[in-house]
Amino acid sequence: MTGPAGRRAPSSRRATAIALVAGALLVWGFWATLDRFLDAAESLAGAPARAARELGAAAHGFLTADVTERFLSSLPSVRGEARLELAVAETVETLERSDERRAFWDLVPLGRATVGLRVPVTWRWHVPLLEGEWRATLEEGVLAIEAPTLEPSLPPAIHTDGIERRVEADWLRFDGAEQLARLERELTPLLSARAREPRLMAFGRAAARDALAELALDFAGRALPDEPIRAVVVRFADEPPRSPRALSPD
Repeated sequence: MTGPAGRRAPSSRRATAIALVAGALLVWGFWATLDRFLDAAESLAGAPARAARELGAAAHGFLTADVTERFLSSLPSVRGEARLELAVAETVETLERSDERRAFWDLVPLGRATVGLRVPVTWRWHVPLLEGEWRATLEEGVLAIEAPTLEPSLPPAIHTDGIERRVEADWLRFDGAEQLARLERELTPLLSARAREPRLMAFGRAAARDALAELALDFAGRALPDEPIRAVVVRFADEPPRSPRALSPD
């Protein structure tokens, strides 16, 4: 009697162990499935927010491109050329040249000839419309314009009817008139080179910035009438970032 019962005991223990393992696997499977379900639910819950962010970024890029394109199309060109003239200035420029000569192996001085010109000049500055990068954005009430590098329009306009001439020559110098005529022939290239001097570029840049800001505000008033604008900033491509210029209440 005891022999057969003892032989059945190991089989019962194995069955119990198998049942426990199977139960553990079922519990683990349940929790793993539940965990994946919760992760999926969180992912689905976050999908609208992600989609909204991506849609907002895409819309912002589209609106930026649209504002830039519409702003460029509103700008006037100059004399049918693909450039926008922004600043004009008139100055009187002084040019002077001295020449000293000697003879007989530099032993005998022949004197000095000094010639000079006072020239009324009109300077102009422009930005290209088809070259360089333009960008117009309107964010949180700040209208920002990024334009290509400001360039002087060359050659400058020389008002020959207002030129004042001066010749000073020692008594052994008879070529003062010739020296003056030579200086006048070189007037255009000399003034064209002077157009990029810092003093002139600084004046042109300030006037051009104000003119471009006015054009941008006029565009915004017509194309974006429902958008409040509290400040405007204009930056040319060769400049560092600038702070917005607040608009006056009126």
